Amino acid sequence: MRMLRVALYGVLLVLLAGVAGGLYLIAYPNLPLYQKPEKLHYLDQWSDEQRQTYYYTPQGTQVKGLRYDWFSALELPLSRDKFAAPDYLARFGFLVEPDQQPTERNPANLPAGFTRHEDNKTSTHYLDISCAACHTGELRYQGQAVRIDGGAALHSLASTVPTLRGGSFGQSLGMSMAFTYYNPFKFRRFAKAVLGEHDAQGRDQLRQDFKVVLDRLLGTAFNDWHRGLYPTEEGFGRTDAFGRIANSVFGDAIDASNYRVANAPVSYPHVWDIWKFDWVQWNGSAMQPMARNVGEALGVGATLQLLQADGHPVPEAERYSSSVRLRDLYTLEETLRQLKPPTWPEQIFGKIDLPLASQGRALYTENCAYCHAPDPRPRAERLAPARDPEWHMRIVPTHIIGTDPTAADNIADHRFDISKLGWTTTELNKLDVRLIGASLDDIDPRSISSAKGLAYLTAYVENRAYRDAGIQPRERWRMDGYGLPIGVQEKRGYKARPLHGIWATPPFLHNGSIPTLFQLLSPMSERQAEFWVGGFEYDPKHIGFNSEKFPGGFLFKTDITGNHNRGHEFRDGCRQGGVIGRALQPEERWALLEYLKVLGNPEFEAQLEPVKAKPWNPGPKCPE
Repeated sequence: MRMLRVALYGVLLVLLAGVAGGLYLIAYPNLPLYQKPEKLHYLDQWSDEQRQTYYYTPQGTQVKGLRYDWFSALELPLSRDKFAAPDYLARFGFLVEPDQQPTERNPANLPAGFTRHEDNKTSTHYLDISCAACHTGELRYQGQAVRIDGGAALHSLASTVPTLRGGSFGQSLGMSMAFTYYNPFKFRRFAKAVLGEHDAQGRDQLRQDFKVVLDRLLGTAFNDWHRGLYPTEEGFGRTDAFGRIANSVFGDAIDASNYRVANAPVSYPHVWDIWKFDWVQWNGSAMQPMARNVGEALGVGATLQLLQADGHPVPEAERYSSSVRLRDLYTLEETLRQLKPPTWPEQIFGKIDLPLASQGRALYTENCAYCHAPDPRPRAERLAPARDPEWHMRIVPTHIIGTDPTAADNIADHRFDISKLGWTTTELNKLDVRLIGASLDDIDPRSISSAKGLAYLTAYVENRAYRDAGIQPRERWRMDGYGLPIGVQEKRGYKARPLHGIWATPPFLHNGSIPTLFQLLSPMSERQAEFWVGGFEYDPKHIGFNSEKFPGGFLFKTDITGNHNRGHEFRDGCRQGGVIGRALQPEERWALLEYLKVLGNPEFEAQLEPVKAKPWNPGPKCPE
């Protein structure tokens, strides 16, 4: 009996230790410390007014129905400190200004990309996370911070799967809400902050409404965890965007049988000059600007009416209604047209070696321009004749570029059953969708690809939203983007982007698997197999982030599916398996890096010396 009692005590102690450890990780998740920079520098990319429009214009998204004032009133799980305090949210990688204060556009004093929208029917203000949250970057060097508007974010936003290390925004938000709901003292303070003098009358209803949102958050976390939907941890600065959008739209909104494993996180691409691209997305699968933005808003949490609780379509009068805000999406798109690529700040990162950059320009012409140089198309060859310029983007097949193919393969291979929506060929034929490399006869709603499914669904959502907003065809032509249809193509490849401002967008490759440009120009044997991400400290010599271990960092392992760092390799020998160019000597790599600091900056380009470039050479073919 005594031994049994000792064993029970031991089990109890282990359980208590586990609970205590879990509470500790909830209260103190594994996050980098936030250190305020001595000064934050904005580059001359656009005006302050345009920047604020970009940062705080809503898209119509929701975080499971979380209200704006609730978010600002939440406390940390084991503290009275506010969850939404700028210095705390900055630890997740969200971007704030040193000592920032509330403004009319940002009354809750939140990071860039955290805004609000008002529901037209209920006048409720919802927390709205916009494109600026994921497409704004920052670099730190010797106590100085450089904001990269339109750059790649480095936050830990997307992960919904609970982990013992903690550190993701979604997990921490869910825990703060749970502690608020189940701790009566916390909830009383929360209700007072939200309701003010109406605290007593409205507290019970607030508690009911709050529980609905909490259940959604916890339900999503459980669903994603027990189905194993996201086995490759995203960490900082990445998300499996296509996979999450597909699981949200086809799985959450239509049928649980449509959930698919999403194991291909990608970095957030920079967005300057994208209005000039003929095709967008990493795999070049989308054409129309408005459709791209509506799809992104649906993936981030815009509401969408598709099916009733019994699985039948909602009445036609309500079908495809959504919370996407077309006029605001158009405002964001038009604002981004004014965004210039960032230019190298010599006063912070150091002087450019112009003679070395002159040599680098010749090497760029020889080794990089074939894929990466903008290719303006004459008016007669453009997808949108009114767009000037229109740049043709070369999409390089994965068997040639050799980089991790998981993202492109998942988009090409995954199929979804959306037959519950009752689509017919006659209906689909009326939609403004253009299939490239396929025909409507190939469409089977019981087994449709993510790109095609999202294209047609977006067409329905757009039609409904334009109709509800009273937007006429002439204005729609402009808002869609040059009257472009919703084009869709599916290629197992990745788009080669122009390299203007590439120095400001680490880590590199579509999946963020290479920390510096110097490593990207090096043979695979010289690339790091593991490195740490989540810190903003910049390395202006190698051009990338400092990848050494630091407290709260995320260890990126390149031997995991979706994380491979192979391909795009410069190495001697025949061109296969991702070898795209000859081996570059270290001094050639340094010269190329120096030129990539200059590329796109007319002031510096004009100061370069003429150096004759060798013609591009496809290199020796491998024996068959």
